[in-house]
Amino acid sequence: MNKITEKILNQFQDFINYRFNKPEILLQALTTSQFANENNTSSYQILETLGDAVIKLLFSLKLYSKGEIDPGNLTKTKLRLEDNQTFHKIAMGMELWKYIFSSKKQRVKDSSILADIFEAICGAIFIDSGNNLQVVEKIIIDRFITDWELLIKESPHLYKNQLLEYLQNKFKITPTIKFDYEKLGPDNDTHWVAKNPEIVDNNQKELIKLPNNLKSEIFRTHKDAEKNISLKILKYLEGK
Repeated sequence: MNKITEKILNQFQDFINYRFNKPEILLQALTTSQFANENNTSSYQILETLGDAVIKLLFSLKLYSKGEIDPGNLTKTKLRLEDNQTFHKIAMGMELWKYIFSSKKQRVKDSSILADIFEAICGAIFIDSGNNLQVVEKIIIDRFITDWELLIKESPHLYKNQLLEYLQNKFKITPTIKFDYEKLGPDNDTHWVAKNPEIVDNNQKELIKLPNNLKSEIFRTHKDAEKNISLKILKYLEGK
């Protein structure tokens, strides 16, 4: 491990106030797939999968401890808190892009990679701490997710439903929202942008003219890109 890498890892550990027993696990969590392929090393992907499971369990336990006993409500609330755009927002607040090892041409700051690596960090801490959920909760969840109610309220899971409700109230029908998708990156690290939105009725007649430049940010999945552009459409329509 070279001195520049050690310096970045030490800076991040100082930032989160946790020292890794095995710094190489942290390095893996902070390494993108593209950089890993170029340098024959390991990327965050397996730790992301593990971190996702850890976060889901912690959120479920927290909601239960707050008195949520209805399985349906617990699932809905948990989904809102687990959304990648929620994690992206938290990662942006952490300025996580400063510590990520990525390819020179790779766009990280505005991409879903930030959300993926946030999950990977939770997975890395879980492994490094001897599978200790409480350490992940203390070091990451409780520190960086401070306003649960606001996160739930602003969850991207609500945006598409809110947009449909807005349109239904306006036109007294259930319209169809159509998008085009732009594929970015190689097949092993594909990301998507949703663009050219159309709102049409059952006869495919355009109901509202939307700006030509309206498009989502860059995300790993079609679904996340759809949520983001739905929010942008809703804000545009509400601002008219």
